Amino acid sequence: MSSVAAASCDGKGSGEAREEKKPLKPCCACPETKKARDACIIEKGEENCGHLIEAHKECMRALGFKI
Repeated sequence: MSSVAAASCDGKGSGEAREEKKPLKPCCACPETKKARDACIIEKGEENCGHLIEAHKECMRALGFKI
């Protein structure tokens, strides 16, 4: 599922994206943790979702983003 989301962000087919090796955009990184974080914030408020926010930050850092 995440490969489809990543390919759809850059507007190119997944075959082209793999060949060109374009850098991953922050909007497309860590879709699983991002979705869980966003749902928690909407339902419970940011102050109650610190663990999911930190999990998403760690995922982003693991991919090389400076958060």
